[in-house]
Amino acid sequence: MGDPSLKTQVHEEMTAALRAGDKVRLGALRMLAAAITNREKEVLHDLSNDEVREVAGKEVKRRTESIEAFDAAGRTELADKERTEREVLRAFAPEQLSDAEVDAIVDEAISTTGATTPQDMGKVMGAVMAKAKGKVDGAAVQRKVLERLGG
Repeated sequence: MGDPSLKTQVHEEMTAALRAGDKVRLGALRMLAAAITNREKEVLHDLSNDEVREVAGKEVKRRTESIEAFDAAGRTELADKERTEREVLRAFAPEQLSDAEVDAIVDEAISTTGATTPQDMGKVMGAVMAKAKGKVDGAAVQRKVLERLGG
């Protein structure tokens, strides 16, 4: 790897956030570093940049779910903190596909699998998620598939 690894970048940004006194940014980066370390212990090897992006993507999704829960409970200060953390983590997560790209993948998966009813959703979701590899939100894809299959 000629470029510094994403794991190294996380640690460098943690140091910068610590020096700048940016507690929210530092906290988000520490949680990401811990998640990376935990994943490394699970798989018993150092993570590649793609694997680090996958871990960061899961952390971004976790923040998004927390934001929805805090907003529903009227806890705007906590939701705002989660939004800030999510923005910090997005720099390390995989680039998300646009709606048009997701629509194209869903349409292709429906035609490839021959799906015609909502009962075929599992086949379509499997094909879409395999092709998108963490670059889409499963719930959003599920809604699009159901729209097209008349569910």
